Amino acid sequence: MSIEKKYLKTKNICKVTFHLPAGAASGAETAFLVGEFNDWAMHTLPMKRLKDGSFKLTIDLPSGTTYQFRYLLDDDRWENDWSADSYCYSEYGNCENSVVEV
Repeated sequence: MSIEKKYLKTKNICKVTFHLPAGAASGAETAFLVGEFNDWAMHTLPMKRLKDGSFKLTIDLPSGTTYQFRYLLDDDRWENDWSADSYCYSEYGNCENSVVEV
């Protein structure tokens, strides 16, 4: 898993690419990026499935912020990004969320 960040020089925006490798996706047909940046809406940020079975998505996030997030696979399985900047417990207390800092 990886997170790539590209900061724009002219705007206070960071282009963040989230990549879920095929091994972590475990044969999933669909993957969605879900987090604070989309109010935890489960189906608003679909990730593109690549030929090798991995998933990728790039979104713009305001610089100077942190966001909790997770990946939703096949609408029934949650996965963290183990290359996230940090982790924190969910407000529901039953899992850890990945954190990206931009």
